[in-house]
Amino acid sequence: MLLNIDGGYSGIRFSACHFIPRHEKCSRLHGHSYIVRLELEGDIGEEGMIMDFVVLKKKLKEIIEGLDHKTLLPTLSKDVKLNVTEESVEAVSCGKRYVFPREDVTLLDIPTTTAEEMSKMMTLRMVAEIDFPENVRSVSVGLDEERGQTAWYREVL
Repeated sequence: MLLNIDGGYSGIRFSACHFIPRHEKCSRLHGHSYIVRLELEGDIGEEGMIMDFVVLKKKLKEIIEGLDHKTLLPTLSKDVKLNVTEESVEAVSCGKRYVFPREDVTLLDIPTTTAEEMSKMMTLRMVAEIDFPENVRSVSVGLDEERGQTAWYREVL
């Protein structure tokens, strides 16, 4: 059985800007209005549900709180060199140099800020921070960059 949360209807969405080094078009600084989706696969538990929607939605909202209206930069990139101070973040990539106020940036421990890597990051955080009941077999997070364009990552428990 599947449990699904559609962030488009549940208000689990955020806006952010990023760039993807070496990509023809996306290497330029640009933004998206992201929608987060979640899917659990499992059996109905003793309470008559796979898992409580409230717990899941609360955690998803907590995760995106630090991403909303921020510039997202990868800390594990071979192509993006970061210089972080208390006041600013300098990002140098493929001949371009950006300087952002520190408060406007969220640093992500991923190699690039693609929807694929961010959905993986969110899924792994959900798995690490939520005590899933034994009846849940897998957790998947989908991230829409735009409607009809979603990256999914699935973790089997």
